[in-house]
Amino acid sequence: MVAVQANGAQVSIATLEAFNQCVLQLASLAREQGSSHFIADGLQAFRQLVPFASAWWGEMSASVSSAPLQSWMHGRIDLPASFATEWRHVAGLDSFAHDTLAKPGRVIRDSEFTDPVEAVNDFARRYDLYHLMCITFELPESGLSFFVCLYRGEDEQAFNASEEGLFAAFCAHLLQLWRFQVQDMIRLDTGNGASDFGVARLDGSLLYVGARLCAAIQREVPGWSGSVLPAEVTAQLHQVPCVMRLGRCALTLSPNAEHVILSLEAPPPGVVLAPRERTAAMLFAAGHSYKEIARMLSLSPATVRTYLRNCYAQLGVKSKVELGSALRSAAPVVEKIV
Repeated sequence: MVAVQANGAQVSIATLEAFNQCVLQLASLAREQGSSHFIADGLQAFRQLVPFASAWWGEMSASVSSAPLQSWMHGRIDLPASFATEWRHVAGLDSFAHDTLAKPGRVIRDSEFTDPVEAVNDFARRYDLYHLMCITFELPESGLSFFVCLYRGEDEQAFNASEEGLFAAFCAHLLQLWRFQVQDMIRLDTGNGASDFGVARLDGSLLYVGARLCAAIQREVPGWSGSVLPAEVTAQLHQVPCVMRLGRCALTLSPNAEHVILSLEAPPPGVVLAPRERTAAMLFAAGHSYKEIARMLSLSPATVRTYLRNCYAQLGVKSKVELGSALRSAAPVVEKIV
């Protein structure tokens, strides 16, 4: 059978054709509007090419020195809901996790229960995580790292070099398409301005979250461990569009198909905006049109224009990008949108 080099490993032409079909399927999944399970569905497609027993992915604290490490958004395949909570107890000791974070963009493989800390090995034995393959990418726009980890059990074969090459190439496509989806939903194009944002399903489970939003929630809800929004925030998701208080900040909740976009806002010190003006400005900065804002606030488009003109003047900004930045850095006046 003819073989070629792919990411430094020999793979057959048939395998490359299967991989191309997998990537095409991934692109098709990404085009589906409102897809809440893009990563899970994409990995299930990849599973046909590179079989695995279980999988875990998400966003993790980027600092390799943090102890314990923290996963802020995560999903799983064939692992129980308790998996992430249990892992958190050994995260700071998990040498494999630290190794993957220290080498972004590289696939790390391991086998057997050989961690220097026996508690980590006990955790791996409980879930039969005998063979591991993981890759981590830096996410400068969120301030966190994105990871995907595949597992096989003790009775299965270890991941090989060819599967490593396919995994690296697939995850690069998966990450890029996921980032495009997030950018489209939060209506943001910049490479490094989404740390104040989050994307959630209506049940409160997160599809994306930025580091500054994580920090704000954890500061106000001690013990919050990520992945699912706190109950007080989840309770507001069916009331969108609305703005709620989050300590000294304001959290704007905007609808987007079956998702809710969360945006952490805070206006410049010393500037006091009328509540209605500020609400209109936050919605405009989030990408809503005059007509949409007018409908949400039961106002006329002309009144919305007046509010925005006043906000631009008081904040000293000249564009929507500057408006959003000014609102995020100021003291909040919070109002529920009726």
